Amino acid sequence: MTHPHGSPRSLWAGRTLALLGILLVAANLRTGVASLSPIIAQVDADIPLPPALIGLLGMLPPLCFAVFGIFTPVFAKRFGLEKTLVGALVGLAAGLAARGFAPDAAWLVAASAVVFAAVGIGNVLLPPLVKRYFPDRVGLVTTAYVTIVSVSTFVPPLVAVPVADAAGWRVSLGEWALFVVVAIVPWVALLVHPRSSTRVVVPEEAPPGQVRRTLRSPLAWALAAVFGVSSVNAYVMFAWLPTILADIAGSSPAEAGALLSLFAAMGLPAALLVPILAARYGKVRLLVVIAVAAFLLGYGGLLLAPATATWLWVALIGTGPLLFPLALVLINLRTRTHEGSIALSGVVQSAGYLFAALAPLAIGLLHDATDGWIWPLIVLAATAVPAGIAGFIVARPGYLEDDRVRSKG
Repeated sequence: MTHPHGSPRSLWAGRTLALLGILLVAANLRTGVASLSPIIAQVDADIPLPPALIGLLGMLPPLCFAVFGIFTPVFAKRFGLEKTLVGALVGLAAGLAARGFAPDAAWLVAASAVVFAAVGIGNVLLPPLVKRYFPDRVGLVTTAYVTIVSVSTFVPPLVAVPVADAAGWRVSLGEWALFVVVAIVPWVALLVHPRSSTRVVVPEEAPPGQVRRTLRSPLAWALAAVFGVSSVNAYVMFAWLPTILADIAGSSPAEAGALLSLFAAMGLPAALLVPILAARYGKVRLLVVIAVAAFLLGYGGLLLAPATATWLWVALIGTGPLLFPLALVLINLRTRTHEGSIALSGVVQSAGYLFAALAPLAIGLLHDATDGWIWPLIVLAATAVPAGIAGFIVARPGYLEDDRVRSKG
């Protein structure tokens, strides 16, 4: 994608604050999710947490992402992208700090809900912010921020327990608020910068009915399916993979934990490569084929030979969610305007995270009903089919804004 006025601009030229702001926000989008579960036992020792409540805490992130993803386009239309993001970051910092002061389980759940609601807003705003400030560098900037999101997913579990052991679980949970405060600074500076009023080249508000039209768009729902399949598999694996491996492959807790880390780590090369391959080289269809094949081979391996080359099957399953960065970059590649990007981002992420919120519970119930993991693994493998069909739809060149025109033709 080129700059609207000609040749591509330097990445930093006139938009250093925006780039820093996007990357710092990305660094804070998963810390609230990933920093609690490793020390849940220490929290439980101080604040009794019934199993049902722990399950609720596990469902809260994708549920809040879905609900607040629906309302984010409305907030962005009313207040603008930057002001909405600053408000979300203030809420995120307050929620993270409040978790560290939680006197009881209800407080912890309420503070966590604030955290995940703020993250849900941030999730939706980052793609249109990339489109707004870097229309000529969509692939590169998306690669950078998705990579940082991936890193921010596996760093908190590495430091949560040592910090909790040294300073207590309250410090381990609350410390992440300080990083959010740092992320607020460039966006506040952008809002008060003397040139901020002259840098806008497109209207802030979406045209009336933009979200309604997006909800009727086949492209939007195909992209939501791609994003949803990635999210479903990711959240099910984070919830159940250690148990699955212990039951069918005889993995020890240490081995299962290491394999879960391998699953998560596969997101890093995907984050580095996928947006560039999609944006610069247009290899969307190839990436969809790789993801579908990885899911089918990985789950097939766990079904047929779970104790043989278990690491390979897990690595393949971890490759399938390359659909996540692919969907994020396509939100911008398949829209002409940043208001279209806001609407598409909200619909895609809300629907995708709603599926993800229900999937771990559904897989658990299926496991209980069938007294085994064969059918749950078959169902997870079968999710590759709608991902493949939807993936070929979104691979076709076109724009969200053109759906209305095509539907009249």
